[in-house]
Amino acid sequence: MAETELERAEKRYAQAKARLQALRNREATKQRKLDTRRKVILGGALLDLAERDSGAAAMVDRLIRNLSRDQDRKAFAEWGDTASGGDGSPTPLSNPNGSG
Repeated sequence: MAETELERAEKRYAQAKARLQALRNREATKQRKLDTRRKVILGGALLDLAERDSGAAAMVDRLIRNLSRDQDRKAFAEWGDTASGGDGSPTPLSNPNGSG
């Protein structure tokens, strides 16, 4: 049975719609990856600054305390354990990869 013109048009439409959705998905993935990369870079820069600046270290402590999820706070357990000096002021962590 031969395909009618309407069937061919519907098939082309479905294919174009699938291509458009694939493009949208790729763009969304690209944007999520960029967002994640930015967060990692800024987080690393903030932690690096906190190692050198007590004001930044205090800010990191406040940020950690205000995290809403327990599992997120647990990721910073070492920071909380080692981040306060004897006078109650934050003390920066050493570099977690052992180079500092």
